Amino acid sequence: MNNTLKTILLTVLTLSVFAIALIELSGISSTALYNKYGVGSPSKPNADDQAKKDEEVKALPKTSIEVLETKFDFGKINEGDKVRHTYMVKNIGTNPLVISNVQVSCGCTAPFFPKDPIKPNATGEITLEFNSAGKFGKVDKNALIIANADNAPFSIGFLAEVDKK
Repeated sequence: MNNTLKTILLTVLTLSVFAIALIELSGISSTALYNKYGVGSPSKPNADDQAKKDEEVKALPKTSIEVLETKFDFGKINEGDKVRHTYMVKNIGTNPLVISNVQVSCGCTAPFFPKDPIKPNATGEITLEFNSAGKFGKVDKNALIIANADNAPFSIGFLAEVDKK
């Protein structure tokens, strides 16, 4: 093997390792990559860790959630489309609102929610992204907001009519 080829291979290897390190350090999860680009496979957090976190949040001082729009209708979409909707969540209580999780019913829906507490009378955003690949007909999905609210778990969801391409 000549030196030029060795140099090229070493450069490619170095750049690959650098790219992987950047992805790991940036906090991009494999679930986010899977939902956005179909890369890898969806990973699930350790159920025991999540259950413990949920219980810790439920034990915090209580507050109340208000969501003006709890069910969104995407209307007709094509199979394979990825659509998302953002729900505005308001803390109408007197204590900070901490959302520990947004539980979805299947891997076709990815939740995005604030990790920081939502102050009283402030709002936060919860986004549900639906990947319609392999889904056909009427779709009715729900997600549960797990938080330190007296009205939690709080249900939000969406509807869609998925047409074949």
